[in-house]
Amino acid sequence: MTQDKPHVLVIDGMALLFRSFFATAMSGNYFKNDKGIPTNAVQGFARHVLAAQQLMQPTHMAICWDKGMHTFRNEIYDGYKANRPKPAEELIPQFDMAQDLSEHLGWQNFGIIGMEADDTIASITHKWKDDAKFTIVSGDKDLLQLLHPSTDIAFTKKGFTIYDVYNESRFVEEYGISPLLFPDVKAFMGDTSDGYAGVKGIGPKTALQLVQTYGTVEKVIESLHLLKTGHRTKIETDLDMLKLSKELATIRRDVPIDAELDHLLVQNIEATKFDYLYEHGYTILARQLQN
Repeated sequence: MTQDKPHVLVIDGMALLFRSFFATAMSGNYFKNDKGIPTNAVQGFARHVLAAQQLMQPTHMAICWDKGMHTFRNEIYDGYKANRPKPAEELIPQFDMAQDLSEHLGWQNFGIIGMEADDTIASITHKWKDDAKFTIVSGDKDLLQLLHPSTDIAFTKKGFTIYDVYNESRFVEEYGISPLLFPDVKAFMGDTSDGYAGVKGIGPKTALQLVQTYGTVEKVIESLHLLKTGHRTKIETDLDMLKLSKELATIRRDVPIDAELDHLLVQNIEATKFDYLYEHGYTILARQLQN
């Protein structure tokens, strides 16, 4: 009888933290602790993780974070994410608070300075792709390129329990390409939220058609003589930006992950942890855990 592979839940901590912040900040509910520090994002993040755990029943879990605003992508292109607004003042202290809480509850945090959470997520799923099954929880569609027979993605949709789940076969059916070619599509169409332009005048539909027909960005460039004049001219005009956009859109899989798979085992949260929760004003979370 074959042993089932471990099921690792990989949480995009940044995505859940931002999502939880905006869910309550819109109505002015910051759930400040007795020092006046908001806790809405931290408590929402932790409650979301607990709900995902209950729903998906993983054996192992990893929480991934951005470390600082400046990454290697800013070194490549100074316009990367340059037009994103700064985080709200009420959210800023909660970045460190969330990671401290995560550690306190026995969840393994991962994050490397100069890398984005996406790169850490990719490197974790790549490192153990033959040893485990993965479910990534995020709201970030860029992660579609990580779909693999061992890796599914549960995109947050509504509340703590409604997800839009993608596996590799669903992606191939919908897009008609391998997930590995998703950065090539993004390279042509660009990404305004990340601040890179792609090829001006080429939208999502044409971008996907080009990749379906020719493959990678490099193969499209080799096949320029076969393209319609309009498409060829646009690509030739923005050739440097196209190549740069692909580099920015491609998630790295080589971030060093300094852990063994066993370190990610899901632990029971002990009752002794509750004092810490009350001390830090995480009363909603504490009450939920005690029920």
